[in-house]
Amino acid sequence: MRDVTLIGYGAIGRSVHARLRGHAGIRIAHVVVSPGSLAAVQETLGCEVAVLDAVPADATLVLECAGHGALTTHVLQALGRGIECAVLSVGALSEAGLAERLDDAARKGGTQLHLLPGAIGGIDAIAAARLAGLDEVTYTGRKPPQGWRGSPAETLVDLDRLEAPTVILQATAREAAHLYPKNANVAATVALAGLGLDATTVRLVADPTVRENIHEITLRGAFGEMQLTMRGKPLADNPRTSALTVLSALRFLNNRVNPTTI
Repeated sequence: MRDVTLIGYGAIGRSVHARLRGHAGIRIAHVVVSPGSLAAVQETLGCEVAVLDAVPADATLVLECAGHGALTTHVLQALGRGIECAVLSVGALSEAGLAERLDDAARKGGTQLHLLPGAIGGIDAIAAARLAGLDEVTYTGRKPPQGWRGSPAETLVDLDRLEAPTVILQATAREAAHLYPKNANVAATVALAGLGLDATTVRLVADPTVRENIHEITLRGAFGEMQLTMRGKPLADNPRTSALTVLSALRFLNNRVNPTTI
């Protein structure tokens, strides 16, 4: 039985935990939450799981699904203590120097940090193609106009009056992650798999002709060319989160215990 320490118990953490109940090879042994949430989460989970405000010393595998702040609050220290970690909040690595700090902590701890694909596909192909050399990688995030509420797009265009697809940002993945943090995880994951945060182009589009969030990746290199389009369904508990994010975490955990992996 492989024990897992889960950081975060929001919509993603709850869904991961629920889907692992009764699993023959994986058990959520600890859940790490903020001090203010300890009592409420412990009451929810009962004696089934230990609820803590820090990663315990006996943890062996950590899955982060709490948000960007968890990487500096918990993951850095866990890696430095030699604890293997997997993270879903990949967009946090757009913060200057954080990727290097995490890499250094994993090296010193003699362990590994796994950046999970989350809501996007094709990451294995991008990472493989990089080995032969990439010339261009572009990620396009397309949402209906109302999907850009609460973002800088509101100051650029009239979201209520758009009649045609409109590019609201074309920038590097690092700039896009900073200005539009809700798109940071996908853009950063594509960038880190390929040309890096400063050489990957990100286009964000407000499109009145669509009703869903659409991810598009194009890349060109020595391997050839690739185009990928994804229309992901949202997580039932949180419409702002892709259901594939939870499934990506479950795939990773299953691959830690299954005799054959893919």
